Amino acid sequence: MPRIRVERMQEFIKQEIGKLLLDGLKDRRLGFVTVTDVSVTGDLREATVYVSLMGTPDEQAASMQALESARGFIRSKIGEVLHVRYTPEIRFAVDESVAYGSRIEKVLQTLKWTEDDHGDDA
Repeated sequence: MPRIRVERMQEFIKQEIGKLLLDGLKDRRLGFVTVTDVSVTGDLREATVYVSLMGTPDEQAASMQALESARGFIRSKIGEVLHVRYTPEIRFAVDESVAYGSRIEKVLQTLKWTEDDHGDDA
């Protein structure tokens, strides 16, 4: 499968799921969820949707359960717009990079605060 087609499919799925999260899903368990990336297999049969989840661990687990429950609905909505023979099977995965970046930012702020507080006395 041409690489450009796979890349277009990935971007399209990312945008459509993002729209659905804003407007289409009414599950109360769904918290603040952001689609960060989508990876589609070369045969366009499977798509892994990477999401960033905010909130407490319980809220994050509830959001993930809501996404899993809505997986069929999301796939059908994408199929309606996509117009391809096979709509990819969707799998959700947590993207830890945003949380990791946030932890690094906090550490850097702490180091900066410590440096500013104590100065360069060495």
